[in-house]
Amino acid sequence: MRLGNMIFMILLGLVVVVSATGVVYAKYASRRHFVELESLRAQRDAIDVEWGRLQLEQSTWATHGRVERIAREKLNMRIPLVEEVKVIRP
Repeated sequence: MRLGNMIFMILLGLVVVVSATGVVYAKYASRRHFVELESLRAQRDAIDVEWGRLQLEQSTWATHGRVERIAREKLNMRIPLVEEVKVIRP
């Protein structure tokens, strides 16, 4: 073999090794990102469940009966008598 062919084969071999290393790294990075994506999806699902629970809890705390009971007991509020109501017209 001539020297030119030998250099060409060595360069071609180096290119194949670099290309293979690039493929291995790309596959590794792809798997790592996929694992991170699945972890983030699991976190999202957990946060969605927590959000639903908090909305349910908020609706429970804001029921009319509870608000009225707290207004009567803690704030000493009551429904005004008819003679206490004043209608203001423009």
